[in-house]
Amino acid sequence: MNTSVASIQVRDTRDCRPSLAVRRSNKPFKVERNQTQLQYTLRNSSLQWKRQSHSDAKSNSSQICKYWMNGNCVYGDRCWNLHSWFHGEHLSVLTRLNEHKKIVTGITLPVGSDKLFSCSTDGTLRMWDCHTGQCVHVKNLGDEARCLISMGPWVIAGIRNAIKAWNIQTDTEVTLDGPKGHVLSMFDCNDTLFAGAMDGVIYAWRLSSEANFPFKPLAMLNGHSKAVVCLTGGRGDKMYSGSIDHSIKVWDLNTLQCMMTLKGHTDVVTSLICWDQYLLSSSLDGTVKVWGVTEKETLEVVYTHNEKNGVVRMNGMIDAKGKHTLFCSSNNHSVGLYEMPTFEARGRLFSKQEIGVIEEGPHGLFFTGDGTGLLTVWKWLA
Repeated sequence: MNTSVASIQVRDTRDCRPSLAVRRSNKPFKVERNQTQLQYTLRNSSLQWKRQSHSDAKSNSSQICKYWMNGNCVYGDRCWNLHSWFHGEHLSVLTRLNEHKKIVTGITLPVGSDKLFSCSTDGTLRMWDCHTGQCVHVKNLGDEARCLISMGPWVIAGIRNAIKAWNIQTDTEVTLDGPKGHVLSMFDCNDTLFAGAMDGVIYAWRLSSEANFPFKPLAMLNGHSKAVVCLTGGRGDKMYSGSIDHSIKVWDLNTLQCMMTLKGHTDVVTSLICWDQYLLSSSLDGTVKVWGVTEKETLEVVYTHNEKNGVVRMNGMIDAKGKHTLFCSSNNHSVGLYEMPTFEARGRLFSKQEIGVIEEGPHGLFFTGDGTGLLTVWKWLA
């Protein structure tokens, strides 16, 4: 998108509280002025220090200014909090697309396409021109969309009790019925589409060459006792599913049978990604767990990273310098960036509401979508 790259100012994190020295004395303490005058002096001293702090401590905090977010910070450049949507290095906001009226729940950029697609709980699927940043088409899905992926020429959205698929080459539209409740997650592998639904079932369709029936029902994978909220694939033809029932299940994609169940989280499993030989899982319990293969070919937790808040979304990507970076979106409306495999903090993104979508794009781009309906296009800087 031909939008100018914003400049980045790196800010240090300093404690702007004044240090207080206490001097001991054996003499009794005496107040030399009346109580009213003392309170007046203390109030004015505090006010004087606050004014001095604003003039001296320019952008020294790693916390975003909430007043600036709402466009009404009276201190401007003298504010000690951050006036930027991110804190860290080598990042830039290219553009902010704010046509959606409700939560952005899915973002995808089909391979070979110059169009970006997004869906929302406002019931729309939007198509954006990557060169101009303009919304060039809107489809009414008829219900809240909860997830979105692309599969070859198909752009596929999960809604209540169905999946809507749109072939962007032929302009063909198909509705896949079967799921019970909202479709919350999708994953594709070997020409097979998998969809996790509110009823705890994973539904599968096989892509067909028949024009009238491009997706044929393949199987229903039962195992979870509650909604399936995340799906991902891994080495050895495996699929992993995370659920509101706090568990992770490992599936054999050849037999479509459950191989094992992983238990380690104490709340909803919100995201799953495979990184090298490891499986990473995030949860509303505030942890990111790293699972490794044991000698018995099972998986066990080898490391746990703790966040201060529940993790609502997780993704991994490589920056412009080749560094592996993990994104952890928390329900405090921010996204922590961590260098892997050390989990060393390297920055934070901020938003007015939760960022529930983080997707990697080509040429150092990545995209985020939040609860206000805002879609932000970011770029890694070398």
